[in-house]
Amino acid sequence: MGDRDPGSGALRIAGHATTVRIEQLGDPGFCEDHGVRFPYVSGAMANGIASEEIVIEMSRSGLLGFFGAAGLQPDRVNSAVDRIQRELGDKPYGFNLIHSPNEPALEEAIVALYLKRGIRLVEASAYLALTLPVVRYRVTGIHRDDSGHVVTPNRIVAKVSRVEVATHFFSPPPEKYLRQLVDLGEISEEQALMAKEIPMAQDLTAEADSGGHTDNRPAIALVPAMLSLRDRLQAQFGYRAPLRVGAAGGISTPASAAAAFAMGAAYVVTGSVNQACVESGSSDCVRKLLAQAEQADVAMAPAADMFEMGVRVQVLKRGTMFAMRAGKLFELYRRCGSIEDLSHSEREMLEKQYFRASLEQTWESTKDFFRKADPTQIERGEKDPKHKMALLFRSYLGQSSRWANAGDPTRTVDYQVWCGPAMGAFNEWTRGSFLEHPENRKVVTVALNILYGAAVMLRVNILKSQGIRLTSEVSRPVPCELADLNLMICQ
Repeated sequence: MGDRDPGSGALRIAGHATTVRIEQLGDPGFCEDHGVRFPYVSGAMANGIASEEIVIEMSRSGLLGFFGAAGLQPDRVNSAVDRIQRELGDKPYGFNLIHSPNEPALEEAIVALYLKRGIRLVEASAYLALTLPVVRYRVTGIHRDDSGHVVTPNRIVAKVSRVEVATHFFSPPPEKYLRQLVDLGEISEEQALMAKEIPMAQDLTAEADSGGHTDNRPAIALVPAMLSLRDRLQAQFGYRAPLRVGAAGGISTPASAAAAFAMGAAYVVTGSVNQACVESGSSDCVRKLLAQAEQADVAMAPAADMFEMGVRVQVLKRGTMFAMRAGKLFELYRRCGSIEDLSHSEREMLEKQYFRASLEQTWESTKDFFRKADPTQIERGEKDPKHKMALLFRSYLGQSSRWANAGDPTRTVDYQVWCGPAMGAFNEWTRGSFLEHPENRKVVTVALNILYGAAVMLRVNILKSQGIRLTSEVSRPVPCELADLNLMICQ
């Protein structure tokens, strides 16, 4: 583009920006290694919110999706494996593996299930440190190919927000766990030596201010820190396959995706916006609440899986009282040594507003759950009044997410909806478009709009850097229908 040269009458070039195809965003090695067309991942929102439908639709469109296995029992996860493997065959997909410090047997059972069913890719999330099960998953089946290179059938995409945790995943498996696996007969001495040549995870997602488990870190600071760590550990260990860093938390618009790629992210991961899509495992009630959310309509609340440790998750504040009620439970847990220490008014509040049953009845239903999930928790609760109280309170936190997913109309004020400020940004971007309406939000349509818009914005920024002024209509992409997107992407 440019003005006419007054001397020759020819157009004078004022600036130039080559086409930016969305396949070219991020690191092409990520797409090649995982067998996808685009560097875009739908994260594993727990309790099946990241549903089979999301994983299937993403994979069929050249994108990568992880099933939200966290919070689910092995039989439910197994049924998801059945369906996804039946529908996708050899197409790419993954499953979640969440750190479960309060239920280590569950983490072990999920890893055993994945190994048995041939799940070759997991998203490891909420880890505070490495565990034996996650190391076992990574090194099982490790071997050398005909060229002598180490091959690991099982791959991990680690989602972390702290450099110290990222260091563990970008480093080789710890010697102490390799020794344990050798002693258990899970791997050989030779395989333990091979494991020293690989990182726990080649791909690591820098999780910024996101829904669910989060440290509320700003992406603009977190991503560069993880990239610096990547370069340092790549140089230290000299891995044959290069380490990669992706970006998550706040990714919900073309601008945020473009910013992530501009910082050097190999891929982007979305979460909150996928929960708002029709394929998610959530309910229409929740999707409507999410469609009304603004960036400030979120709050931090105690996490069900790490309640006693004081770990918190980010949830939707608008339309629900969950964050306030969950906070009250943690306050009572810190102050009291047992249920018997509660005042009469506090006990009455819990029975009428939270559990809608007596605490004795609630304990019996809690025991029913743990008889299947982890019977050792019951035994410990019967001996330790403080732990019994924690199990009771965790029962409310655990059920609140399921009430939301089921759309229970009698429990709207108790809905726990994991959500980050990205949801508000998405709603602002889509205002006035067809994506403003919850029934039109589909994961692939949302994903390709974000990617295509990011490519446009990156190209626009190249022109702006050459002093060219562009109108907001050009520089701010608006959502397009999927059919139109596919035509533009293929050009």
